[in-house]
Amino acid sequence: MLLNFWATWCEPCVVELPSLLELHREQPDLAVLAVSIDEDPDAYSRFLLRRHVDLITVRDPAQSAAKLYHTEQWPETYVIDRKGIIRRKFIGAQDWSTPEIRAYLKSL
Repeated sequence: MLLNFWATWCEPCVVELPSLLELHREQPDLAVLAVSIDEDPDAYSRFLLRRHVDLITVRDPAQSAAKLYHTEQWPETYVIDRKGIIRRKFIGAQDWSTPEIRAYLKSL
């Protein structure tokens, strides 16, 4: 599972999004949960529609979940294995299409 913290106003998050969506489409068995810290529900909804975001995403303007994970930069993504153990933390925008990341995710 990937737990991704992001925001519509975060430029690195926007840069990362296409490869995250591609990963989600190519590996549907890999759960991806994207937690937005956006405060404006309308901006959040418009962003999802404009960018054709088809993965599971929730809005957490109070950053409750981010605080639980001690997330302070966006985007941040946690790789969580089937037992619920955090295996890796990615800070900053990633290219989720790289062979190294794909191989790592398949090895879990």
